[in-house]
Amino acid sequence: MKLRPLLLAIAVTAAIAGCKPSTETATPAAPAATQNSQAKADQLNKLYADYWEANLKLNPIAATFQGDPRYNDQLPDYFSAQYREQSKQFVTEWLAKVEAVGSEGLTGQDLLSYEIFVEDAKDSLESFKYPDWQLPINQMHSLPSLAVQLGSGTGAQPFKTVKDYDNWLARASKLPTLFDSAITSMNEGVTAGVVQPRALMIKVIPQLDALVKAKPEDTLFWGPITQMPKDFSDADKKRLTDAYRAMIADQLMPAYKKLRAYINDEYLPKTRDTVGLDKLPGGAEWYAFNAKQSTTTDLTPDQIHKIGLDEVARIHGEIHKVMEQVGFKGSMQDFFKFMQNDPRFSFKDEKALLEYYRALEAKINQKIPEQFSLIPKSPFEIRPVEPFRAQSAAGGEYMTPSEDGTRPGIFYVNTYDLPTRKTWDAEDLYLHEAIPGHHFQLALQQELKNLPAFRRFGGETAFAEGWGLYAESLGKDLGVYTDPYNYFGYLQNELWRAIRLVTDTGLHSKGWTREQVIKYMLDNSAESETQATAEAERYIGWPGQALAYKIGELKIKELRAKAEKELGPKFDIREFHAEALKDGAVPLSILEAKIDRWIAAKKG
Repeated sequence: MKLRPLLLAIAVTAAIAGCKPSTETATPAAPAATQNSQAKADQLNKLYADYWEANLKLNPIAATFQGDPRYNDQLPDYFSAQYREQSKQFVTEWLAKVEAVGSEGLTGQDLLSYEIFVEDAKDSLESFKYPDWQLPINQMHSLPSLAVQLGSGTGAQPFKTVKDYDNWLARASKLPTLFDSAITSMNEGVTAGVVQPRALMIKVIPQLDALVKAKPEDTLFWGPITQMPKDFSDADKKRLTDAYRAMIADQLMPAYKKLRAYINDEYLPKTRDTVGLDKLPGGAEWYAFNAKQSTTTDLTPDQIHKIGLDEVARIHGEIHKVMEQVGFKGSMQDFFKFMQNDPRFSFKDEKALLEYYRALEAKINQKIPEQFSLIPKSPFEIRPVEPFRAQSAAGGEYMTPSEDGTRPGIFYVNTYDLPTRKTWDAEDLYLHEAIPGHHFQLALQQELKNLPAFRRFGGETAFAEGWGLYAESLGKDLGVYTDPYNYFGYLQNELWRAIRLVTDTGLHSKGWTREQVIKYMLDNSAESETQATAEAERYIGWPGQALAYKIGELKIKELRAKAEKELGPKFDIREFHAEALKDGAVPLSILEAKIDRWIAAKKG
């Protein structure tokens, strides 16, 4: 479910461009001025707190994922015109409240928070120009899949108390209305010429088929009943069992069948053969906006495409060095095929794959203190991706912990199509998605109690994913990549993110086809056709998001190199990492400004 950037529902992909905090040294303020600035900061922090409370009420799913149980029984009609208008008005009003206070006299975190909030709100308002609500379902993100994640008993929706079970009954009862609104939105998209590519929606049909069952007991929604706490009374057990059976049979399954029939019989014939966002009305401007939001830069799609081509060429050179090191005779394509097909790089079974990752966790944790002084307190777990969504899911993904500590940070490992999951891919993937990648950055961000909630629980994709990719580069310092084939895995994944710059911009601004993108990936990397297809379709379904990784990583690496050069022996990698992480995710321009200030302060 995709919502506006300030209206957080599942994961925040808000992007902010042009935030440039002042780097000038301020003249010492008079006591009265200082007092006035503090009063203004206090007023703004109260506004931010009130805003976040209102935001959670407007977005109860966001509250659930945050671990706030107050709205676990609620589910607004996200796809209705009324909700869209309410959301736009919400952003407009809160922006006006904050701007009325103004930024004059603010410094440090107070100025940072103001600039982020204002720019985020302005970007959010601009995003209402684009009709993403007419594309509510694709193979990557959809309400039907989210509903199963929430209602299966394995996701963010809690099922520990009788009230928890009643909350889901209430929330799930609203799902048929949202399914109907999604159908209405898609019909309006058909009228406006804003429809999904056929290549994506074909994948949605089997996803829905896998969720529709004749008996409630056979559905994933039955999970909470099979896992019902033993301390529930017999009366509650019977009441809830009967209620869940009726809710699944009489409400959810008919809604899923209706949506499936609509997509298959009515929507699919009207989907498009093209795949680029620029092929939709106003699509070129829409994609440029997505690129700006995703990267938090003013780079154009053309500039990003060129950066991608340059990075692909550079990384190919590094891979040739690995080929020489292992004595491989043949072309790079031959080496890619060898890495894909040699049985030494395969896992015997799902258990072996999960054990491999858990051993990596222990190994990397031994070296973490050498690189990091700022470490999250939140617990961490490794779990396999749920079977119902594994076919279209990425190789690995991370879910943030709940604020109250009842849900750990979770690294989901995809065990689908096991032969394509390679040992040489594991170290790199773990560093990115788990430790010190997303788990460190996102869990730490939530733990920064001194920051306003919109920063603690918000996000900047370029920073968050840039940090994940940067974390991959720390492998040798953390005791992995000792095997050249595993180091190739790092280069391959770095290459993959560079290829994203080429292919995402190719798809949405240069007329590339789905098949052209898959061929480019297979020709230039060691990825399997399964992975290349899933990734190509991900870029089609989520235009611009994949640009964030490499652009963010390049900026963090650039800033580290600058700090190392200017500080010389005064450079401490633990301090650099703490400085990068201590304020949560920020736009890249703000990251650069604050690292520059840190360098200046260290120089003394």
